[in-house]
Amino acid sequence: MSVTDDELLNFEAHGAAPLPRSQHHGFVENDGARIWYASYGSGPAVILLHGGLGNAGNWGFQVPALVAAGRQVVVIDSRGHGSSTRDARPYHYTQMSEDALAVMDHLGLVKAALVGWSDGACTALILADQRPERVSGVFFFACNMDPSGTLEFRPTPIIDRCFSRHRKDYQALSATPDAFESFVADVSKMMASEPNYTAADLASIKVPVAVVLGENDEFIKREHAVYLARSIPDAELILLPKVSHFAPLQRPDHFNREVLAFIDRL
Repeated sequence: MSVTDDELLNFEAHGAAPLPRSQHHGFVENDGARIWYASYGSGPAVILLHGGLGNAGNWGFQVPALVAAGRQVVVIDSRGHGSSTRDARPYHYTQMSEDALAVMDHLGLVKAALVGWSDGACTALILADQRPERVSGVFFFACNMDPSGTLEFRPTPIIDRCFSRHRKDYQALSATPDAFESFVADVSKMMASEPNYTAADLASIKVPVAVVLGENDEFIKREHAVYLARSIPDAELILLPKVSHFAPLQRPDHFNREVLAFIDRL
């Protein structure tokens, strides 16, 4: 039976589906932080990069589908998120992209497809821009590449439920479980000012990119997604019906089909 959680009621109460048991997981030391990762399956590598304030466990509906399709799937907790640590410096997407590259090096992955969600999408595209020889393609879901791409924030019950789950997960996983408010403030500062790619920067990206957005996204302007798809060479635009910023949780079967179709085209 297909999973549907349009209002995130199940996600708030229970989280995403549990990640499978991994025989290969641990931490990579990089630039003042310990970055947690887990690897599943075998085959061409796919790295899943979660959104801001979330953690790798948010990909619980995606990992089994990708493994079943014959892929090695790697999930990473971004620095300061989930079980990963951070130092006292401000957050930067470039730093998170370097963390992902450090995990790739640790696992001996010469090249991987990247699936990024929100902040993870920024991280993925920056890594692809900086190290195109290491990235076979980017599934860029629900993010902006300059501050003009965001909508004015309006709280909704769905956003509140997601935030509630993020708080619970942070308190359960983090090495600093009492620091959720300062964590949110620090991540929000990064979101408000980064990234700052120009049209010329986007035009220099050399890997295949799918720019993907839910038709009801609460944070990203649709015209910004269209602009990204037009500015990145040969990028495709995919609009997901009946979902919002949280499509991997709301209608995972549909989201997974699009991810698999993109990866198969690479």
